[in-house]
Amino acid sequence: MSQQQDTFKYPTTFAAKRKARRFALQGLYEWQMTHNPVHEIEARTRAENAMHKVDIAYYHQLLTQVIQHTAALDELIKPLIDRDLSALDGVELATLRLGTFELRDRLEVPYRVVIDEAIELAKHFGATDSHKYVNGVLDRLAQQLRAAEKNQ
Repeated sequence: MSQQQDTFKYPTTFAAKRKARRFALQGLYEWQMTHNPVHEIEARTRAENAMHKVDIAYYHQLLTQVIQHTAALDELIKPLIDRDLSALDGVELATLRLGTFELRDRLEVPYRVVIDEAIELAKHFGATDSHKYVNGVLDRLAQQLRAAEKNQ
């Protein structure tokens, strides 16, 4: 790898992934509200924010893949919630979609980390007790998608 390429490497630490999740959640929320094209959301986010401490590749994957697979993610969420998806708060819905994607597709991330990160996002961006709802839904989903890991 050339020195120039090394200069543009972004961190892949736990903190960098946490920041990627925060920006991805904000982008997902914007997409849910506006249906702006994902590439516009991502470009604006990257232009308007200091992204040098963000795992850019993880941010890109979360944002694009959650949007691309929204229908499949929603099908996993629907049986576990007590209301229609459209009745969920926008932050709760975006957080559930993000957490569901990570539980389903990012098996290298322990299920407890996925749930804890989703809870923190809901606490930071969501309504007062939305983190409890997110926790309950993702915990039940982890039993389905990560049964072997959860039962260890």
